[in-house]
Amino acid sequence: MVSPKALLATVESTLLGPSGPTPRQRVELMHALRDALPVFRSFLSYTAPKPSDRTQVMSKEVRLQDVSPSLDDLDVQIALKLSDELNLNEIDCVSLLVHAHQEWDLFGREPSEIFRLAAGLWYTERRALITSLYTLLRAVVLDQGLEPDIVSDIQCYLEDLFKSGLRQRLISLMKELSRAEAATSSGQHQVEQYVMDSRGALVKRNAVVLRERLTVGHCLAISVLVVRPNSKDVKDMFFGLKESIAEVTDDKETQKLQIVFSLLFGIVISFISDALSTAPDKTSILCNDTSFRREFQELMMSSGNDQKVEEFIGAIRLTWTVHLMLTSEENSAAETASITSCLELVCSRNAFQILLDKILRTAAYQNDDDDMVYMYTAYMHKLVTCFLSNPIARDKVKEMKEKAMSSMHPYLTGGPSSLAIADSEKEQISQTSSHPFISLLELVSEIYEKEPEHLAGNEVIWTFVNFAGEDHTNFQTLVAFLRMMSSLASNEEGAFKVFQLLQRKAFRSVSWTRLFDCLSMYEQKFKQSLQTSAAVLPEFQEGDAKAMVAYLRVLQKVMQKGNPLERSKWFPDIEPLFKLLGYENVPPFLKGALRNTITTFVENTPILKDTIWSFLERYDLPVVVGPPPIGNQSQQLQMQVYDMRYELNEVEARAERYPSTISFLNLLNALVKRETDTSDRGLRFLGVFRFVYDHVFGPFPRRAYAEPAEKWQLVVACLQHFQILLTLYNVKEMDIENIERTPQQISSKSVASPEQEIPVLELLKDFMSGRTAFSSIMGILLQGVNAVISDRASQVHGPLLEKAVLLSLEIILLVFDKDLFLADFWRPLCQPLDVILSQDRNMIVALLEYVRYDFLPQIQQSSIKILSILSSRMVELVPLLLESGSADSLIEDYAACLEVRSEETQALDNISDDSGVLILQLLIDNISRPAPNLTHLLLKFDVDSSIERTALQPKYHYSCLRVILDVLETMNFPDVNASLHEFGFQLVFELCLDPLTGNAVSDLLASKKYQFFSKHLESFAVLPLPKRHTNHSLRVSSLQQRAWLLKLLAFEMHAGDVGSSIHKDVCLRVLSQLFARETTDVGSAGSALTDSGLHMIDYMKTRHIDKNKVLALLDIIQFRAPDAVHDYSQSVSNSSLDILVGNILQNPATVDKGGVYYFSERGDRLIDLASFGEKLCQMCNMGPQSVSLVHEGKIVELKNSIQQLLRWGWRYNRNLEEQAAQLHLLVAWSQLVEVSISRRMMFLENRSQILFEVLDATLEASASPDCSVKMSAILTQVAITCMAKLREERFLSPGNIDSDSVTCLDIVSMSQLSSAACQSILLKLIVAILRRESSELLRRRQYALLLNYFQYCQSMLDPDIPEPLLRFLLQEEQDGDVEVVLQKIDNEHEELDKANFFILKKEARELLDVIVKDAKHASEIGRTISIFVLDTLISIDRDQFFLSHLQSRGLLQSCLSDIRNSSFLDTSRAMLDSVQKLCTIEAEISLLVRISCKYRKSGVQILFSMNTLEHLTPWKALDRYIQGGFQWSDSMVGNDMLGGMNKQFLLVPAVLRLILCLTSLVDVSDFFEVKNKVVRDIVEFTKEHQVIFDVALREELLSANDSTLELVDTAVAIVTKVWPYDEHDDFGFVQALFGLMNELFSYDAESFHRPYSSRSAEVVKKSGFLLSRLCYSLISYLYFLIMRKGLKLQISASHGNSNFPGGQLQPTLPLVVTFLTSITTALFTAIDEKTLLLSKVLDINDLSRYEVDEIIDMFMRQDYILASDSMQKRRHVAMLEMCRAAGKRGQLIMLFLRILEHALNILFIHFQDRYSSLASALCEIHIYLVLFKFDSVLENSASRKQDIQLLCTNLLPTLEQLSLLNEEKVGHSLKVFHRLVRSLKELAAQRMEL
Repeated sequence: MVSPKALLATVESTLLGPSGPTPRQRVELMHALRDALPVFRSFLSYTAPKPSDRTQVMSKEVRLQDVSPSLDDLDVQIALKLSDELNLNEIDCVSLLVHAHQEWDLFGREPSEIFRLAAGLWYTERRALITSLYTLLRAVVLDQGLEPDIVSDIQCYLEDLFKSGLRQRLISLMKELSRAEAATSSGQHQVEQYVMDSRGALVKRNAVVLRERLTVGHCLAISVLVVRPNSKDVKDMFFGLKESIAEVTDDKETQKLQIVFSLLFGIVISFISDALSTAPDKTSILCNDTSFRREFQELMMSSGNDQKVEEFIGAIRLTWTVHLMLTSEENSAAETASITSCLELVCSRNAFQILLDKILRTAAYQNDDDDMVYMYTAYMHKLVTCFLSNPIARDKVKEMKEKAMSSMHPYLTGGPSSLAIADSEKEQISQTSSHPFISLLELVSEIYEKEPEHLAGNEVIWTFVNFAGEDHTNFQTLVAFLRMMSSLASNEEGAFKVFQLLQRKAFRSVSWTRLFDCLSMYEQKFKQSLQTSAAVLPEFQEGDAKAMVAYLRVLQKVMQKGNPLERSKWFPDIEPLFKLLGYENVPPFLKGALRNTITTFVENTPILKDTIWSFLERYDLPVVVGPPPIGNQSQQLQMQVYDMRYELNEVEARAERYPSTISFLNLLNALVKRETDTSDRGLRFLGVFRFVYDHVFGPFPRRAYAEPAEKWQLVVACLQHFQILLTLYNVKEMDIENIERTPQQISSKSVASPEQEIPVLELLKDFMSGRTAFSSIMGILLQGVNAVISDRASQVHGPLLEKAVLLSLEIILLVFDKDLFLADFWRPLCQPLDVILSQDRNMIVALLEYVRYDFLPQIQQSSIKILSILSSRMVELVPLLLESGSADSLIEDYAACLEVRSEETQALDNISDDSGVLILQLLIDNISRPAPNLTHLLLKFDVDSSIERTALQPKYHYSCLRVILDVLETMNFPDVNASLHEFGFQLVFELCLDPLTGNAVSDLLASKKYQFFSKHLESFAVLPLPKRHTNHSLRVSSLQQRAWLLKLLAFEMHAGDVGSSIHKDVCLRVLSQLFARETTDVGSAGSALTDSGLHMIDYMKTRHIDKNKVLALLDIIQFRAPDAVHDYSQSVSNSSLDILVGNILQNPATVDKGGVYYFSERGDRLIDLASFGEKLCQMCNMGPQSVSLVHEGKIVELKNSIQQLLRWGWRYNRNLEEQAAQLHLLVAWSQLVEVSISRRMMFLENRSQILFEVLDATLEASASPDCSVKMSAILTQVAITCMAKLREERFLSPGNIDSDSVTCLDIVSMSQLSSAACQSILLKLIVAILRRESSELLRRRQYALLLNYFQYCQSMLDPDIPEPLLRFLLQEEQDGDVEVVLQKIDNEHEELDKANFFILKKEARELLDVIVKDAKHASEIGRTISIFVLDTLISIDRDQFFLSHLQSRGLLQSCLSDIRNSSFLDTSRAMLDSVQKLCTIEAEISLLVRISCKYRKSGVQILFSMNTLEHLTPWKALDRYIQGGFQWSDSMVGNDMLGGMNKQFLLVPAVLRLILCLTSLVDVSDFFEVKNKVVRDIVEFTKEHQVIFDVALREELLSANDSTLELVDTAVAIVTKVWPYDEHDDFGFVQALFGLMNELFSYDAESFHRPYSSRSAEVVKKSGFLLSRLCYSLISYLYFLIMRKGLKLQISASHGNSNFPGGQLQPTLPLVVTFLTSITTALFTAIDEKTLLLSKVLDINDLSRYEVDEIIDMFMRQDYILASDSMQKRRHVAMLEMCRAAGKRGQLIMLFLRILEHALNILFIHFQDRYSSLASALCEIHIYLVLFKFDSVLENSASRKQDIQLLCTNLLPTLEQLSLLNEEKVGHSLKVFHRLVRSLKELAAQRMEL
């Protein structure tokens, strides 16, 4: 069975939506109604308590349908109390408690609070059921635009219900509720008098029951139109009416009176509808029941003792009379007698006046439900029409008229003589004023003024008008008739008829001529009296005055409602209306009527504004500026002229009536409001302002008022005047500069001269100093919202009070807009308004509490705006609210306001007028403000302690957070609440993003109660967008909603703690929803998750996985958004106007700063159409250009152009909003996809396939012509992320998912896209690059994606794992043919390379045109990445295809020229442009290096032929910088903001690499060819940049970093390549090389190999490999010198070779032996480590988790592994890292072998020359004899022998060790190496023997 709450939601969403119900909604409604049929039949009837159930509850063993609750003593106690007080079954009370636990968190609450919450929940369900019935009845009875078939279905359903006794149940329920209300009101027997409503607020039970009675009464009244009541129903309603009337004790009991009205009109409608029944299926029921007619006639003719009941029975008596008239048989004397007797009783007791005074004019009737009032009035219309159409009634009306004409007093004079009327006359007047005929006229007036559409085709009323307008002999009937005429003129048709009747003089004594003749007559009489110098003006007869007032009201209504084109011709001369205004003896109420009529002309005929101003200045009373009356100033006032001030304070104040002043202010307000010339800053209205400020508004609280409505009319007029001034005139700096007032003048209340005063400034000073106007307005507001609500509901003047409150709040907002600008000039005596308000916190609380006022949304909105302003200005606002004790009520009020807004069923046109949106924006704006802020307070964070540690409990506390979450959970009325949903999602996202609230909110949303993050992906996120042409605003909002939702999901995927089971579940849900690929039952879709997500299977089995939602969302985003550009040329045909429009739109200022733009709630900069139109009109009416336009006589064309421009502006705004929303959604989608891919992809299987699908879809979308450039750039960024993740996934995909073991085959059987998939990516990427609409930013991203793609395709194997190593591992592990596997991989790689090349070759022309153009002419960043792309294309080139294209396009020459010109850049400053330029140069050099490496000698020859070295020569500036002491640093790398100088230093290695490539042209065969141009040029370059090479060759290598080592290695390679060709060492390069040799060759083994345990356990340290490579370069150079130039190394340093460049610095043989020993040790260490790594790889499946994690930690790969990852994943990562490390060690081993081979060859050459030692000895003897003359030859010979022995002694152990090298461990053939070792070993042994 459907719950009442769900039923109500279904009914309202179907029947009350802004658009018609959909077929699905109709089906759901009918299903819900069928399910609810038993509930409606037993309407609000519940199972009674049972002793057996009570016993069961007391035993705490209760079983419900869904759950078996565990009860404690407190639960039992509360359940039994609920049963006792609500008369409910005990089991149902337990169920109610369970429901309350689900709805509210009841833990920790007091028993009384739990009872109240449970009882409130029960009442809420009852109210939902009653409201559902009421809504169904309204759908049938009232025309709501529903389709006839659904109305028919509901009507049939309701007819069945009422035939089954529902009406009798409603009638009996009224009595039951009445008794329940009385019981709860009395408070006897310890009955709980309070319950808690859905907000958690305490409300009285009797108020709840009273509201139920009222709604049931409404249902009962409407039900008589669905199914006719029978006689018993009518009698029961009649008796129920009498009981309800007796309950009313006070006219302020609004709801009780409305209950009376519902019963009364239920009877009225029953009689009238029954009597008028003409349908064959609805024949009259009551009229055919003779006994009922007799019984009810007796009831009507009897009289009771209760006067109050008798008054209301009079209305029933009138209705019964009409019923009898309509149903009586003709020529029946009995029927006629019954009618006559009843009619006599009706007229004698004046039932017409009773209807007016007790019903129609009461506040209870006017404040009743609008639909009910409409229905009541409609049947009052039928009642009156039927009454006036009956002959018996017409005769009686004629009789009443004749009696009124004969009995009424003809005149009642005004002025002092009117006070002397005799008491008998007064009694007679009071009796005749309520004459039945006059009451009938007024009744007709009241009915048709409320609903004038009933006049259409109503000949009965117009016939009555013709009858009532004849032969008036007294002013009372005339006034009543004219009042009726004014009511009949309440629509256009009625206004025209009334005007015609009075214009044609259809009545002898009533016409427009009589009005204007009377005005002229009195004006002439007064003028003659003044001309004769009479002391007293003639008296103005009151009858004439009241008749003229009535005429003027008719004229006013005719002008208001008449046709705008016709009414301007009806009264061409309005001057007579002004002529009596200046005479003091004219009654104030007549002056008021005259001015009100003039105001109507101002409002409806604007062209008369200037004429009216002139007539007012000529005829009306003057306004004299003066101080307000203080104390007794009567003597002073007697000498004053009769002006408005005198009339107010002396005439009207004594009468306590103020019609003249009220009308005067309203007229002036209407005129001032339409003022267009604001150049005088309001000085023209200074006198009026002072009059209003000093004499009207200031003293108004102290005045006496005969009629409360006039008090508030006066206040409203004053407030409107202030509001108009504040709106019309903006404060400027010139206004402040022109005011020269001292602080004493500001603080005093003296009046300055008009030249010094501006009304707006005076008003602002008042507010900013807390004076008169401020105090009076706050006095209005400080009544409190509860008092205003009470008066609005129970008093006739309530609407006026409501308007005064609204104006007061709006004025405060206007002051807030201006006060900060003025505060700096007026301090300290004037302060900002928030400072003034903060002096009394009661004022702030009073302002904020008006959010509770739900009669008028504008008041709520103003209060919310005030709170928004105060929250931005007052840091202490929240503490102030907490101290005042109003914080809790304010939290509930804002939540209630938001909840009521969310339940509305009609959409608002402007979201800026949406209370819900204002609240949400208030919360969003305050999130980032200092804590505790307003958002924390209203969302019920713990503002008393720690915000970030708050445990949110929206189910426990009623707050905006609960309402927002409920709204976003249900997503009801998506078309009405679209803005709430949008800003609600934004608020939740901002809360999650905030560091203080993020953790608490994200934990709450991830909980099982809400499952917020994943819920909406299943529902609205992938629904189709609304159509643009049907509901554009909903379409835009829907895009924004999805954008914020996806951003919220992206945040959770990024920041959610997967270590928490809650957030991990959310992550898995979202991933499964986003990336599931097909529609399958999730029981079989569990493979989409890793084993860490197996606990999600239970959840996933309950649903189906939809198609990949990521791609579905992308499909939604992909639509051609309309362009939003300033292309208005098609709307403008005039070139001059085109220029004006351009000037307007080019100004980026907003409206408040003189522009035409404004920022919407979403932040979009839109055109303000009102300001835009105003600017266009102003510029067309003023200025030299506009003059030409006007003189051309094209005014009509100009107006049409302006209209076209406004339409264009409207379209521009719509298009811009949609475009911004689409882009926002795409950004959110990209964030979600990128975060999911980057951080959470490890939870999914088939990752490569998912990534390919997303990548392929984004590329296809980005190439689509419907995709804008901005969107394409975003999509390309997503594609880059996918491509990067694909590269990573290639080597992180384990094999068999069902096992924890891994194999070496997993390394090669990685996740790799197929060749076809790769080709598809490349093709779509090329299409995207070649799209017609593009931008540099887009192409930069596309180039980055292209680079990533080629890196992905570069190798099918991990480049860090050499193929031999893989072959070894596979052979150790596999039994099959390993070569087949590796060959297959190589073939696939080759096939993909060919396919990529041919695709590029096919599109080469267009593609290279784009890339080369960017490489030449784009920005520096664009040029850099374009050159990188060309570099990549060169790397995959075949047959120099791309090289030839680049040459033909002149790119290489352009690069060289750019490199040459860059040497003259001013890089002394760290300018970003210079740094980016140098990055471009670096890329260009890299491209040239790539050409050299790719095409080898041919490429180098091409570069050399282009004089590359000449372009590099000008880089001499580097020499000075380096010579100045530059230090190379790793921190320079990648830091673009270090400055141009440092960036140029980083170019040095690139330049040297290019030089090194050119050295490949140096051929060994040309060693003695001194004319070798390559050598000469390179040597010359080396000499010119000596400083660079000097610094590089003299670095401290042990302390050098990787960058420095690489630089030294490159410099050494260049020098060692070309310097042997130079005969001289004038620059000392050889010495430097020898110095490096001496340093490096003396290092120990640890310097060349650093183990993993050192320096953060990285894989082989790059610096160690660089040192080894540098050693290889040096040992190669030394070997070259020995082989080619005959260098002989000495046995010791003391025997240097001075004949060779380098002198004493050249290395010695012992140094070579030492170096050999160190390298040998390093070699064996590397072999051991490689062997250990391979052993661990082969035994990886035997290692424990701890050991595997240690390996992962050692290689710093913890980011690859999560705590939940499987053992297989861990082993795979560890195995892969160890294989990479083994590969690095293998490379180092090969480098060590090459170094050893050169070192062994050097030693072998020296040992092989048998006579080298002897020759050296003889040479030394000769030298010593010549130089030193010493006899020390023998001594030196012995020393050399010892040196040789020592050398051999040190060498032999190393050779022995080398001879033990194993080819298997080395992975390389060692035959030649072992032969060399053996030969050297033999020679060394021979030298030892010698």
